[in-house]
Amino acid sequence: MRHLFRRFLLDKSLNFDIMQVQVDIGFDQLVQIAKRLPATQWTKLKKEVEATAQPLDKGREEFRKLLLNGPTFSERQLEEIAETRKKINEWRTK
Repeated sequence: MRHLFRRFLLDKSLNFDIMQVQVDIGFDQLVQIAKRLPATQWTKLKKEVEATAQPLDKGREEFRKLLLNGPTFSERQLEEIAETRKKINEWRTK
């Protein structure tokens, strides 16, 4: 069965653009199959994978920019927060 599946995937006469196959295989096996693809199919696969990964990277980049460019406390505000904490802690210990 495994031999037939490999032959099926690696047969150059198949049209991979319309083929659908669902198979449970390990990651290492998937990598080995992908490495055996013809150059044109490898390029298509690579573009497809990168296109699906890009939105995640874009969202992560937008979040990073938000954190780096977002509002921050001034020195005066930080001093006020520290003093308020100090007063609250003194009040709690009474």
